[in-house]
Amino acid sequence: MQRIKILVVDDSVVIRRMLRDVFASDPVLEVAGVAANGKIAMAMLDQVQPDLVTLDIEMPEMDGLATLDAIRKTRRTLPVIMFSTLTARGAAATIEAFSRGATDYVTKPADAKDFATAVEQVKNQLVPKVKALCGQKVASIRSTQFSLKPARSHSYVKPAVVEAIVIGTSTGGPNALGVVLPNIPAKIDVPILIVQHMPPLFTRFLADRLTSHSRIGVTEGVDGELLSSGHAWLAPGDHHMTVCKDGTRVRIATNQRAPENFCRPSVDVLFRSAADVYGPGLLAVVMTGMGQDGLAGCEHIRKNGGRIFVQDEATSVVWGMPGFIARAGLADKVLPLEQIGPEVARAAMDRHDTAELAGTGR
Repeated sequence: MQRIKILVVDDSVVIRRMLRDVFASDPVLEVAGVAANGKIAMAMLDQVQPDLVTLDIEMPEMDGLATLDAIRKTRRTLPVIMFSTLTARGAAATIEAFSRGATDYVTKPADAKDFATAVEQVKNQLVPKVKALCGQKVASIRSTQFSLKPARSHSYVKPAVVEAIVIGTSTGGPNALGVVLPNIPAKIDVPILIVQHMPPLFTRFLADRLTSHSRIGVTEGVDGELLSSGHAWLAPGDHHMTVCKDGTRVRIATNQRAPENFCRPSVDVLFRSAADVYGPGLLAVVMTGMGQDGLAGCEHIRKNGGRIFVQDEATSVVWGMPGFIARAGLADKVLPLEQIGPEVARAAMDRHDTAELAGTGR
């Protein structure tokens, strides 16, 4: 088997050693080169020809953002994983890196008891992402497990009025959300709830960036907050987000119960609660991401009569989450990324026409 060649770029000797140990533990991975800053890394690219780059953000001479800009000038599709600190500065820089073309990120261990523990933490985060981004199928996304079933058909039955939209995504999600949400019109009169797998701090900066590029506001979900139309809420890092009825209104609830699918926030948690509240009036969207978070939630949405759109394989960074749903035959539509926003907006904006038709018996 041909190994995945990785270029490690970090100014810390300790981090470079850690990543060497992480990659050396897997027979599929190979450290093809190391660089102490971006300037050295750029000089090595042609010689090393890596399949993937891990890139520190704060480095002397040429930092991670400048290096990412330089890489994208000549290698637009080379996977680049940012290696971030769990700090406000690291979170802000990571979100900025996504806007410049970063593929994904991994956080540096902040509370490891020793070097071996730190290596294990990074290994669990990093190795599956490297394999998935470089085409090495991890167990959770093997295409041989399911045959692709056709998208769900409604025949001539008019869909229910859309009352709320839920979105779930992971690897590649920040950039995908940056494509979808700007296509949502300001006058949309339903609430939108989003789960993006991210730690604390990162979700706040992501919400701010999405707001700055969209016609609707995007904020982190706050426990007890009432939902309103024309706004989006992003599940806060390290918290599950759910919705619950409060009379005729709907409120957000957050909790720190056990992770589901190794995730907190979890797409399944949000989707189940939203399906219980909105029933046939729920429209779910699942986009690029590793694993199968969202599959069980979509099964619950379908049982309750809701609709499901998923991103197609060609435009997904990793076709794990949407792929599982498509293969299970749960999707009403399988769409390229650039069509998701317009299709979601169309479905939600059709609510008045649908209600009028229902009132006339047509």
